[in-house]
Amino acid sequence: MSENENSGRETRPGLTRLVHEIDDVELGDETRLEGGRLTVSAEEAKGLVADPALAEVRVSWVSPGESARIVKVLDAVEPRAKGDGAGGVFPGFVSPARPAGLGATHVLRGVAVVAAGYLPRAQEGVVEMSGDAAVLSPLGSTHNLVVEFEPSSDASWEDVDTALRRGLLKLAVRLAEAALEADPSAVEELPAAPAQAQDDRPRVAAITNLQTQGTFKDVFVYGSSMAGSLPTLIDPNELEDGAVVSGQYGHPGLKNPTYIHQNHPVAAALRASEEAVLGGVIICPEPVDQAQKELVSALAARLCKTCGFDAAIVTKEGGGNADADVALKLDALEEIGIPAVGLFAEMAGAEGTAPPLVAPPSKATAMVSTGNYDEELELGEVERALGGERIDLRDADAREALELPHAAIYCALSPLGWGRLTCEDAT
Repeated sequence: MSENENSGRETRPGLTRLVHEIDDVELGDETRLEGGRLTVSAEEAKGLVADPALAEVRVSWVSPGESARIVKVLDAVEPRAKGDGAGGVFPGFVSPARPAGLGATHVLRGVAVVAAGYLPRAQEGVVEMSGDAAVLSPLGSTHNLVVEFEPSSDASWEDVDTALRRGLLKLAVRLAEAALEADPSAVEELPAAPAQAQDDRPRVAAITNLQTQGTFKDVFVYGSSMAGSLPTLIDPNELEDGAVVSGQYGHPGLKNPTYIHQNHPVAAALRASEEAVLGGVIICPEPVDQAQKELVSALAARLCKTCGFDAAIVTKEGGGNADADVALKLDALEEIGIPAVGLFAEMAGAEGTAPPLVAPPSKATAMVSTGNYDEELELGEVERALGGERIDLRDADAREALELPHAAIYCALSPLGWGRLTCEDAT
């Protein structure tokens, strides 16, 4: 490309990740980062989460390799913070609702802040910290500061949910603020998505469907529910700063927690690709009404066309109802000449012999399976359980050996592409 051609291209500012690798964690008298060791004041942590809607808050660390299990997992957040003058993270919750994704962001890599406990409509989500199943969840390989809670007797569950979300985000920011004066382990430059083609590689959209089925099954963008919205183009760097926050507690194997949105696997893969360019992220609600599903899908396809995207990867959140949102978008994109690939989990029964999709597309020719929702796996006995004393799905002691489906393993079937499940040819 000539210099004159380059001069006509729009260059937009990007984001710098200042990554701090965390090797060891502990509770102590103050929150600080020394080398790769993160110490957290339990009293400060509990104070950040404290709210009239919460009668009690408990915090504890659990690390990879421990004989431990986290049950009733709700949301997980990667600690991130901004330096002076660089804006804020989790806009609409912790910082003002302003466009995010610029400047420098400090990231504590290898750490997550995790809420675990009972909320209505929440389905059992399990994380193994050791054994073969530990690799099936991103939280199986992170040091997790687990926040457990008891609701106040006079608080509504909606208020409990709101208090937990805001407290979890505030705590995540505080942990990352311990790194503001520390030298990072790595510096990663993330350019903004290009507004026009930069070379001959196709520009690919990451169409990300967000669960929007009411309280406890909702996702927030800049602090507001995505429900009732239309497809919206955002820069992937906005996700880095927490513009999308999860409030969705159904289908834990298919859940996209805030942690996964911050590290959007499809966006990351496209950034790293030498064959394609990440054109942008299009976020969409998942309406329950069929007519609204069709409208959102048609508008998402039109937005891709307007932006000049050459192809799209479509993801979902939720169970069978959400299959329709992906299928409709795949078909709408193919109808206007934009090749599209969908990520689906199969709901094919424990033996994998049933029809895999609740609502398959009719025109799409490329789909990726993230695993079988119904397949069972064996979990060994553990010494310690956090989040609850029992696994309600099996009415069993949370520490004992048991069988669970992939559906219950937190993020095991990640529709955003994080998952580690693979298949092999049995012939």
